[in-house]
Amino acid sequence: MESLFLKLVFPPPPSLFLNTLSVINLPSFAIGGFSEFRGNNMPYSKFLNSVTNNFQKQSFNKEKKTEAPSRLGMLICYTPAFLASVAFFLLFPQESYNDIRMLLLNSALALHFFKRIFEVLFVHKYSGNMVLNTAIIIGISYLSSTASLIYAQHLSQGLAEPPIDLKYIGFVLFLIGLSGNFYHHYLLSLLREKGEKKYKIPKGGLFGLVICPHYLFEIIEFLGFSFISQTFHSFSIAIGTMFYLVGRSCATRQWYLSKFEDFPQDVKALIPYVF
Repeated sequence: MESLFLKLVFPPPPSLFLNTLSVINLPSFAIGGFSEFRGNNMPYSKFLNSVTNNFQKQSFNKEKKTEAPSRLGMLICYTPAFLASVAFFLLFPQESYNDIRMLLLNSALALHFFKRIFEVLFVHKYSGNMVLNTAIIIGISYLSSTASLIYAQHLSQGLAEPPIDLKYIGFVLFLIGLSGNFYHHYLLSLLREKGEKKYKIPKGGLFGLVICPHYLFEIIEFLGFSFISQTFHSFSIAIGTMFYLVGRSCATRQWYLSKFEDFPQDVKALIPYVF
């Protein structure tokens, strides 16, 4: 198994910082996913006012969180990472366009965050505000992940290519994930009429099988990033993101079960018929 994995990745780059970050990413994301599963949810979207225990509720009220309009908060989350991916094209045009793997990776990252910003501006409908600190933390996380993915790819140039080339498969996976994620976000936006703030049980697409198909396709996107890049760092981010979204999807299903008596019991959290 280990030898197969070594055939899929570049040798570790000569960067202690990046290699350490790669090792830290996986458990930190996994802990975040476990916290989501336990009910210690990041306070945004439907979980902003959904508090699962008295201690969490008291702590939230005591701190008097500063809130921003949800649209502004989500732009804070995604815009820095999008600008970072665009900036690389402008600052290092030769490297961006002469190396096909770098071109595919940076293009995928730019498209990913462009889609997010497009959805924030033209697709999503909002029912409240977002905690400003949460938006800033998420924005920094996306920015650091994007910058480190590009940096890891930059350091891999000149190293021996992995014996098994996955970059084109990765880009196809990315496009599937991007399209599926956008489609299910669009379906979510159709649930509310203009000015309506009430949550409803999602329908259409894969919502009849899982409550978080948008998370499923986001995981496919991040797997696409890792297949394009084929660095140890990109795989650590992809697997860590998967762990986090597994926890988030479980928390989302529990939230719907608590809010809707008619929620279908056979609808899974993330993977149709399985989980």
